[in-house]
Amino acid sequence: MINVLFNHIEEKVSLSSDDKLLIEKFFYPKKLRKKQYLLQEGDVCRDIVFVAKGLLRTYNIDEKGNEHMSLFGWKGWWLSDFNSFLSGEPAIFNIDAIENSELLTLSRNHYEELTLAVPIMDRYFRILYQNSLVTKERRLMSTITHSAEERYLQLTASNQQIIERIPQNLIASYLGIAPETLSRIKKNLLSKK
Repeated sequence: MINVLFNHIEEKVSLSSDDKLLIEKFFYPKKLRKKQYLLQEGDVCRDIVFVAKGLLRTYNIDEKGNEHMSLFGWKGWWLSDFNSFLSGEPAIFNIDAIENSELLTLSRNHYEELTLAVPIMDRYFRILYQNSLVTKERRLMSTITHSAEERYLQLTASNQQIIERIPQNLIASYLGIAPETLSRIKKNLLSKK
């Protein structure tokens, strides 16, 4: 499991053998069963997690009981309610497993210790945060400027293998549309082929 993390880190920065030995000491493995919560809204988020295997989702529930998908996380992704993790405030998101999943957890204290013990990790996390900000900006602009069909096509173009593993109602929620609308979009796209 730790090798999945090392491979991900080394896509961004170089690690020495000594770095790897130190890094490994800060992470704890965790397994989630399908539909099991990692975090519930209102709890304080104490960890960030790296997905070594499986598929998770981050979402919140409005006052009417409707789920609003924020993010899917699969192998190689980091998940957390970052505001809660950094500030200690109650989480606004729920995170649960769509599939049985294997995670590496990093507590707030260990996060700080890790970035001091292995300074290259501070750079690694900065790169992740920058990429995350760009992704969120692009998603916001897509939501504002593209039709539901265009957003669906963008999502499937970059994540086809993952999309096949996600229930359609969750994809619809992520796109901000009703499941029936997603069905019509898919039917319309099939008829164009």
